[in-house]
Amino acid sequence: MKRPFDKLREGALSIAASMFLILPAAARDSFGIYDGWGAFRDAAPLKCYAIAEPEGGGGSKWRPFASVSWWPVEAVRGQLHIRLSQQTRNGADVMLVAGGRKWRLKAGKYDAWAPSSRHDAFILTKLRSAPSFSVSSVGMTGRGFADTYVLKGAASAFDAAALGCAKVQ
Repeated sequence: MKRPFDKLREGALSIAASMFLILPAAARDSFGIYDGWGAFRDAAPLKCYAIAEPEGGGGSKWRPFASVSWWPVEAVRGQLHIRLSQQTRNGADVMLVAGGRKWRLKAGKYDAWAPSSRHDAFILTKLRSAPSFSVSSVGMTGRGFADTYVLKGAASAFDAAALGCAKVQ
């Protein structure tokens, strides 16, 4: 089964990802803000997600973020998506580190995902108990970079987003 973000081309994804950060508040339902994490539901296409920005805000061309999404129509639950603060160098690995564990993510130019729904589940479990996580790669300049996310409030935001789409199946 294809995952929702796998269906989109990188260019279209970049536009879509940045658009949901700037859409008017009336275009989505808010389930709450939990420290640095927010939980929301968008109507079309129906999806619920928890989202946060990295410490320091990140990149200069766009707003990086980490999100965990539920897409009831696609039967997707707890899908990790990272919008990186920099464009990655072609072929560079994107690594996520949380709670003493490390995962290689599926990388695009500006985005990264867990390689499978099983990995999503493992990572989400670790994110629920870790104090923070970081995502690192090599940018177009050849220099390494890392985006760090504080996880205080993340578990509550994950739960709110999951419950927000639970009855719509």
